[in-house]
Amino acid sequence: MITILGTGLLGSGFAHALRKRGDEVRVWNRSPDKARSLAAIGATPIADPAEAVRGAERTHIVVSDDAAIDAVLAAAAPGFAPGALVLDHSTTSTAGARERTARWRERGVSYQHAPVFMGPQNAAESTGVMLISGDRELVARVSPLLAPLTGKLVDLGPRVDAAAAYKLLGNLFLMALTAGFTDVLALAKAMSVSPAEVAGLFDHFNPGAAVPARFKRILAADFDHPSWELAMARKDARLMQAEADASGVALSLLPAFAARMDGSIADGHAHLDWTVVAKAFVGGSQ
Repeated sequence: MITILGTGLLGSGFAHALRKRGDEVRVWNRSPDKARSLAAIGATPIADPAEAVRGAERTHIVVSDDAAIDAVLAAAAPGFAPGALVLDHSTTSTAGARERTARWRERGVSYQHAPVFMGPQNAAESTGVMLISGDRELVARVSPLLAPLTGKLVDLGPRVDAAAAYKLLGNLFLMALTAGFTDVLALAKAMSVSPAEVAGLFDHFNPGAAVPARFKRILAADFDHPSWELAMARKDARLMQAEADASGVALSLLPAFAARMDGSIADGHAHLDWTVVAKAFVGGSQ
């Protein structure tokens, strides 16, 4: 029997996946209606988290943040048997992942953080990406249990909080991408280009394909052989800002990035590759 604590969109998806495999599943959620709705797929809703985990082969947690995880674990604690296995798929802080792993080990519970890059459909269909890191013996033990729930299980090594760190890094990139789309749509509005016409641009221009190579170039710190000089990129940023200002449209991402470009130019990097703006964060750079 498997328990899921937290049956929001992602937790419900995991419940569907486990039931499709024929697993017996108990579910608990702070809002009971979400757990009760899963009775339709054969899951057993339980009102009390301690009762939900009692006798479970393993417990999966899918809640919002560190505080919610700690609260759920505290409420469930009376039901944990010695050696209980807890698999936490929530997005957390690195400090939280470290502290919980150590604290629950002292209490005889094997806590393993395994955050995901998944939407609800991924969880239901066992696709997407799941991250794992930490104690080698525990990772080896739980990997065969987790692999069927995801399209790809990525082991990030012995660092306890590596999975938490990588999840935050990935989510930051997604936020930056959406911020970029937001500014693109805002600038398009300023220049009387419809959203549908903007979408047409990406039928012909696919910057995503260049992401891995671009990042490797930044890591190589090869700024002396520019493909686009910083000064020219800054000129284009001024043109974009002028178009937005003329139409009274506010941009959110560009002004902050333009300020970073100005700082790099002031440091004498105007004629280096425009990715020199990341120089301070590349290993070995000052």
